[in-house]
Amino acid sequence: MVAHAGWTVWGLEASLTVTDVGMLAAARGIVNGVLADVDFACSRFTDDSELARLQPRLAAGALVSPTLRDLVERALDAARWTDGDVDPTLGADLAALGYDRDIVSVRVLQDHSRPPVSPPSARQERRVPGWSRISIDGRTLTVPEDIRLDLGATAKAVAADRAAAQVHAQLGCGVLVALGGDLATAGPGPATPVAAGAGAAGHVAAGPWQILVQDLPTDPSQRVALDPGFAMATSSTQKRRWKQAGADVHHILDPRFGRPAETVWRTVTVAAPTCLEANAFSTAGIVRGFAAVDWFRAKGVTARLVDQRGRIVRTGGWPAENHNTEARASRG
Repeated sequence: MVAHAGWTVWGLEASLTVTDVGMLAAARGIVNGVLADVDFACSRFTDDSELARLQPRLAAGALVSPTLRDLVERALDAARWTDGDVDPTLGADLAALGYDRDIVSVRVLQDHSRPPVSPPSARQERRVPGWSRISIDGRTLTVPEDIRLDLGATAKAVAADRAAAQVHAQLGCGVLVALGGDLATAGPGPATPVAAGAGAAGHVAAGPWQILVQDLPTDPSQRVALDPGFAMATSSTQKRRWKQAGADVHHILDPRFGRPAETVWRTVTVAAPTCLEANAFSTAGIVRGFAAVDWFRAKGVTARLVDQRGRIVRTGGWPAENHNTEARASRG
């Protein structure tokens, strides 16, 4: 038996599943504590977050909390893994596109007075990668005055990893934490019956987590089995969309230009040992477009990419599409 809870946080659907029904309330408290700590450290949408309060002093270097230091370090890890496709220094670009509050509020309070977004053909000058200009030495964070950090994507993935790990460490049960398209697991998976030999009683054993991979109801779906302890992330160009000066835009930016990435893929889903790693590569897959396929295959990334016509490309150990047979998805 498993227990499940769902709620909304940061304008996203969040859910929690535990393998011990009696642990659900305590697990929910642990998850909420992790989310609160992360939000207080780095929210871009509140004036009282640590990151917002320190912004005027970051150019000269400012002491930061262990939580904010770790979130910045993990964001820089993601930038290194993806050769800068995931860049935590796009806060000003997102704000210029109207994404300066949670996505629900952005859609309600769309500002059509801002200049229109340049179409892809108008992109000209490439920029010096912002992440390479960030310095963190011990607890001192230095950010050039012209840069605004946005840790949203990687911080969400780190929060999922932390929440799952803390629930398992403190309560001992298996757990799955999902924040939007990011999910992390820890501890044993749900119990599944195991057939016994002749004359022997059957028993149960920890099994994999059954995950439905589908972004919108009209997208191709697949049910896969995720090994306990692994994570998965889906990056989408379909959900966090809004209009800016009459143009459709989405939240995944190409760091080279500070503009929404080409919408080659509807979604990119990656399975990996941590949610941070899965999120980094799923986001980079959107940014790289068609080039992501060969890159993923060269790196052994387990991924499922869905293009605008609903066609599916698989890389690494991602199982073949089969809606009748559950498959195992983990980085092979």
